[in-house]
Amino acid sequence: MAVRNRIRNRLRSDQLSEGPDYALVGVISIPELQASPWRAIGKRVVFAVVALFFTAVIVYIDRAGYRDAQNNPLSFLDSLYYSAVTLSTTGYGDITPLSPSARLVNILIITPMRVLFLIVLIGTTLEVLTERSRQALKIQRWRNSVRNHTVVIGYGTKGRTAVEAMIGDGIKPAEIVVVDGDAAALEAAAQDGLVTVRGDATKSDVLRLAGVAHAAAIVVATNRDDTAVLATLTAREINPRAKIVASIREAENQHLMRQSGANSVVVSSETAGRLLGIATKTPTVVEVIEDLLTPDEGYSIAEREVDPTETGGSPKHTKDIVLGVVREGVLYRVDNSKVEQIEAGDRLLYVRQGGPSDD
Repeated sequence: MAVRNRIRNRLRSDQLSEGPDYALVGVISIPELQASPWRAIGKRVVFAVVALFFTAVIVYIDRAGYRDAQNNPLSFLDSLYYSAVTLSTTGYGDITPLSPSARLVNILIITPMRVLFLIVLIGTTLEVLTERSRQALKIQRWRNSVRNHTVVIGYGTKGRTAVEAMIGDGIKPAEIVVVDGDAAALEAAAQDGLVTVRGDATKSDVLRLAGVAHAAAIVVATNRDDTAVLATLTAREINPRAKIVASIREAENQHLMRQSGANSVVVSSETAGRLLGIATKTPTVVEVIEDLLTPDEGYSIAEREVDPTETGGSPKHTKDIVLGVVREGVLYRVDNSKVEQIEAGDRLLYVRQGGPSDD
């Protein structure tokens, strides 16, 4: 009852998804390769020094066409000084080009170098000013192209482990979107190369920003059962076709998750309790279960389509160790009389060696 009351109290809407893309900068984060800021500054400093000495050499070579305020010929130090005040547009006027060749060099070489020098100096400022527009453009392109991805709601221990399992099973990080309201969790997800959306996953507009309407699967891994129920209900309303897998703490809320639209519900407290109980007598069984749940090494549980040569045969006599048969969306254990013979269109739940799935 308490969960139902919290759901009623938290049902509210906003207009996030209807705003312009630049308003979403800081809400949606798309991973990219980040260069070290010190390295970027170092490159600019090196370029500025090279430009300064290059200009000084050009001026020194044509030093006969320059005079200072005392009408003396230029030394290399004078050339370096002239180059510095010229490139920085300070221009004291105490050294001036007099000959036609010196003035031509100023037009063709030193003026373009001055422009490049200024671009380098103000490059960081320009980068900051254009970053918001660049991020908005990336967000717009991403929102227009994201399809058939997986949305993970909550990036705590359960969410991170779920993502690791999916990546180990062959799903690309670019096909996973994380929704969370915690900045530290989103930063961890971004470091893992995932697209992140900051906000409350119980709000429909936040889930729309994550592309839930076009998602193939949704993983609900929140820390609270009431939040999980409401997030599942909202996601199901937005996308009636997606596969929703949810985790809850208490078994008494399992029927609420089913009613909210979850295809599969994992009760974390009971599952952990069973493993603890088994480990007291047969710890090796727990090791095997952990092995089966780890897709990148040892053995793991997977699902595949039936090979045409297997049709009509028994699931017990295939090349793989078959645990069950999925027929019309319903899972039957291998010893069930309804699946004594494999039919076309069935899918087999089997044990395979670790690595990417066959499909």
